[in-house]
Amino acid sequence: MPGDGRLWGEPVRVNVQTTADDRGDRIPRRILLDARTVYIDRVLDQWPGGDYRYFKVKGEDGNIYILRADERRREWDLTLFRRPGREMED
Repeated sequence: MPGDGRLWGEPVRVNVQTTADDRGDRIPRRILLDARTVYIDRVLDQWPGGDYRYFKVKGEDGNIYILRADERRREWDLTLFRRPGREMED
């Protein structure tokens, strides 16, 4: 985002609190964005991607988030954020 040292489209580092599912895999439950906490209503999708694991989630605020987990380093990035009713731009 302009003014904070990042380029447009660059992932945002976030804190994510997780719980384990039935298989012991870590599933995101809360996203901590600065001083704001977004509880995850549900996981819509998840998929592997190289050295990362991706989660498409819907927050309690109705927004859609795509989170990227680096499981080796235990770091999370926010790679996409979308408000309901907003189309993706090219």
